[in-house]
Amino acid sequence: MPHTRTTAEWQAADAAHFLHPFTDFKALAAKGSRIITKAEGIYLWDSDGHKIFDAMSGLWCVNVGYGQRALIDAATRQLETLPFYNAFFQTATPPAIALAEKIASLSPPGFEHVFFTGSGSEGNDTIVRMVRRYWDLLGQPERSVIISRQNAYHGSTMAGASLGGMPDMHTQGGLPIPGIVHIDQPYMVEHAKPGESRDDFGLRAASWLEAKILEVGADKVAAFIGEPIQGAGGVIIPPDTYWPEIQRICDKHGILLVSDEVICGFGRTGEWFGCERLGYKPDLITFAKGITSGYIPLGGVLVGERVARVLIDQGGDFNHGYTYSGHPVACAVALANLQLIEDLQLVERVRDETGPYLAKQYAALADHPLVGEAETCGLMAAIRLVKTKASGTQAAVPFGPEVSAGMACRGHCFANGLIMRAVGDRMIIAPPLVLTCEQIDEMMVLIRRCLDLTWTDLKGE
Repeated sequence: MPHTRTTAEWQAADAAHFLHPFTDFKALAAKGSRIITKAEGIYLWDSDGHKIFDAMSGLWCVNVGYGQRALIDAATRQLETLPFYNAFFQTATPPAIALAEKIASLSPPGFEHVFFTGSGSEGNDTIVRMVRRYWDLLGQPERSVIISRQNAYHGSTMAGASLGGMPDMHTQGGLPIPGIVHIDQPYMVEHAKPGESRDDFGLRAASWLEAKILEVGADKVAAFIGEPIQGAGGVIIPPDTYWPEIQRICDKHGILLVSDEVICGFGRTGEWFGCERLGYKPDLITFAKGITSGYIPLGGVLVGERVARVLIDQGGDFNHGYTYSGHPVACAVALANLQLIEDLQLVERVRDETGPYLAKQYAALADHPLVGEAETCGLMAAIRLVKTKASGTQAAVPFGPEVSAGMACRGHCFANGLIMRAVGDRMIIAPPLVLTCEQIDEMMVLIRRCLDLTWTDLKGE
């Protein structure tokens, strides 16, 4: 539709009618929302014509950048041919079949089947239904408890929000639902002992899973779910020892291991899936976001053969699904998106070129007085803002919660044409995979400018 209204007119209509996700409605109405009207490559433009560097890929999803003609044309062709048909009634469409086949070809070994959903939240709802159905079919219905982690994010539906470990989400709606429990996240800043090495901490953090399994009873535990790298939790990158030990514990107790790859999947870490980068072999993989680069909603679950064979050979009806499971337009766009990722060699670029270059540039931020540490994995990165940097045996001193250092920094980012997300006092990015090294340099100039402005604001605190 033509954008003929002024910014103030759009903001007034927005406040009058549009309830935004994860938002204080009253506060936003008073301030006025940011109106985004155009995008190209890695940049956005707002209704006042300001150019913005999108260092968050929309919401972790626009992997191939904005304005890719191949995806637009794929959607147009499919809309003209078959805009919709469902996957119920023993029916399928060519795009859904072809996409399932394609994803299986890109996935780690042992994944041949795909269940489609409309989002990552729906994918994790499917996980809950699927793992409990698996154990029912094996004659162990008591194995229904799913273990997740504090500060994890697995979606906003009742089951997805319950799997997640966000306290603010649990306080609304009587969550978590029964049968879901949590262990601490592998975050050294919060949980490491004085002098503990990163590798030793990784092993100890993984041991919290075994302790919880024994507390609940191994015969009651269905699965453990985790993001390879906790995204919305602040880009929490676990030690190298963590995930292999999680794998060993799950194997020892026979529980299913679920990798939530909604953010990490499709090249973000420099591999097609984050579990390949972090060194573990899950039984189920949740995906969404990067599967279509956000051009159209689509999610799903990759089902490993351990689970698939039981569901197929012993399962009968699986009474679960969605109107838009395998939506033909979404699947056509996903096929074009995956082909473009391959044609542009984006996974290899992140692994061999832009990921290492970003790591080098981020490491150089350690000299800034606000930066406690800066870490990356592929094209995901985080900076922790601190009041006083670590020195010798003295740990870094954080800002108090009353200061809101992250929100102060985010304000400067928005004011200077950079989208960077604040999670507490961690500033995080996940830029499009089409990012070049020259654009990383451009982004680093913006980041340093915003850190300097934030430091000027906060150095008296």
